[in-house]
Amino acid sequence: MPMQHIVLGIIFLVVAIVSVVSVIRQLKYRNFLALGFSVLSVLAFGFFSIATIISVLKDNL
Repeated sequence: MPMQHIVLGIIFLVVAIVSVVSVIRQLKYRNFLALGFSVLSVLAFGFFSIATIISVLKDNL
């Protein structure tokens, strides 16, 4: 069961990294609405990926 959770955490982390790329692009184009959604995506997916990975590592120790 924990293996499925670590895979989910890694997928969330990949989405957060792609969202960081989107933040940089939207800053370049000065598209503030898309920038806001990109920042929210980075915060949400980044938090859940790190929390999931820490939870799985904590349970395995």
